[in-house]
Amino acid sequence: MNNKLRKLKPFNIAVGILIIISICIQFIQPLRNQSDVVPATHIERVYTVPQNVKTILAQSCYDCHSNNTRYPWYSRIQPGAWYMAEHIKKGKEELNFSEFGEYSARRQRNKFRAMAGQVKDGEMPLSSYTLIHRNAVLSPEDKQVLIAWFSTMEDSIK
Repeated sequence: MNNKLRKLKPFNIAVGILIIISICIQFIQPLRNQSDVVPATHIERVYTVPQNVKTILAQSCYDCHSNNTRYPWYSRIQPGAWYMAEHIKKGKEELNFSEFGEYSARRQRNKFRAMAGQVKDGEMPLSSYTLIHRNAVLSPEDKQVLIAWFSTMEDSIK
């Protein structure tokens, strides 16, 4: 009997340490990607964006590709919050609708072309995002609307 207790003790200590670490990391929160200001460089202030396109972009793109993320309830639970913060950071490095007006004309054209291609190929929004955010899944009609608008915008930039 005493032998069984000795074997359990290291296990219990390890579990206790993991629980304490799990609790402690909850107090280390990443900066949140939220802004109440829509900058002059935001795509919606640089271009006339039709309402249906605005709605789709806000629902399926802006959380990872703008300066204003709508955070779900689980966004404060570590280590998931760190993963989410890194994912948003990488998304904004690739494309940031809040800073779209700062891009050169060539870069804007390339971004419109890339967005159309990624939507057409089903690469965006990411499946890891739509798995949890079911309302961000693009319907075939949503895809057509975005692809048409992105293509029109690409062609309009000289």
